[in-house]
Amino acid sequence: MEFLSVHQSSFLIAMSCIVALVAGFTGLSLTRDLAQKPMFQKKVSVALAAIALGGGIWSMHFVAMLGLQMPILFYYDAAITLVSALLAILLVGAALILMHFAERKPATITLAGGIVGVGILVMHYIGMAGLEMCRAVYSTTGVLFSSSVAIGLCILAFWIAYGRRTNRNIVLGTLCFAFAVCSVHFLAMAGTNFVEEQNFAEFGPSMSNETLALGVIFFSFVIFGACLWVSVTYLVAPRAALSPLPASTTAAELQVPCEREGHKVFVRASDVLFVRADGHYTQVYTANERLFCAWPVTQASSRLLPVGFLQTHRSYLVNPGRIARFERTKDKGHCIFDGAETPRAPVSRSKLKTIQDALAARPSAVRA
Repeated sequence: MEFLSVHQSSFLIAMSCIVALVAGFTGLSLTRDLAQKPMFQKKVSVALAAIALGGGIWSMHFVAMLGLQMPILFYYDAAITLVSALLAILLVGAALILMHFAERKPATITLAGGIVGVGILVMHYIGMAGLEMCRAVYSTTGVLFSSSVAIGLCILAFWIAYGRRTNRNIVLGTLCFAFAVCSVHFLAMAGTNFVEEQNFAEFGPSMSNETLALGVIFFSFVIFGACLWVSVTYLVAPRAALSPLPASTTAAELQVPCEREGHKVFVRASDVLFVRADGHYTQVYTANERLFCAWPVTQASSRLLPVGFLQTHRSYLVNPGRIARFERTKDKGHCIFDGAETPRAPVSRSKLKTIQDALAARPSAVRA
């Protein structure tokens, strides 16, 4: 078996890496702050993010493949090439659905990252199966190494990007995602040889490099355009999120965005008993239920403290107007609310005097 000599275009290699970076940034940015959006907008954003990430995987692969030079003419099977793109988008979409419509546990994040890693591998090897006039011959080492890198880096990317939804983490997650996509391609290609093949079975119509280039250019243009679009939110959104409340705002007027069974609801701050930090999000307790809130405890503090809430612990914000009684045990305390099943809110030692004085001075300060 005689292997063909292969050369790569350095320019297109660099361009493929840029495409992977832009696609990762666009896809991960589109899924920011989804908990605060209506269900329809949430579904649309997840679908667009899947297209950006999955399409970016596909575009990166074929931009690099356009730079592949061999001493023979070779073509691509159009149907197989299309299938490789659709599978990448579908697998990434499945991972994003897990992240945004299922409970976000460590196992969920790991599974979602693994699914994206598998999506990169599936896209690469199905895309390579679309070659006509030549055949790829893989080494076991190359396949195993590229597979391990893809899955490992994608899991890391999702842990970083979804561990805490900050701009910094999204950028770091983007770098991990792009590195995973590029590593799979180039590590797999390093262990791949090509042999000429005169007889081949056509699954779909043949597609030349020129035709493929037009498709890749178009899709890359869409991804770059989407990147510019989401980039604007990094300039505008933070200002809006940090804008101070009007001085006249009361707890009865302030609305806390929460989720109930996958649907967005707003709860009046005056109806909240207390708020508890839950990782990078918070849990909102009312008299009847516990709700998920996308606000981190720092943002909850900036919104609720000005309308009369008290911080009893670094992880707890309480509504003094809803406290039934206060109990102190040695150097700690608890705020107790009406309802046998309602949890207590702890008061740390450093907050004891402040909370006692505040409750004595304004026992119903934020009751509506």
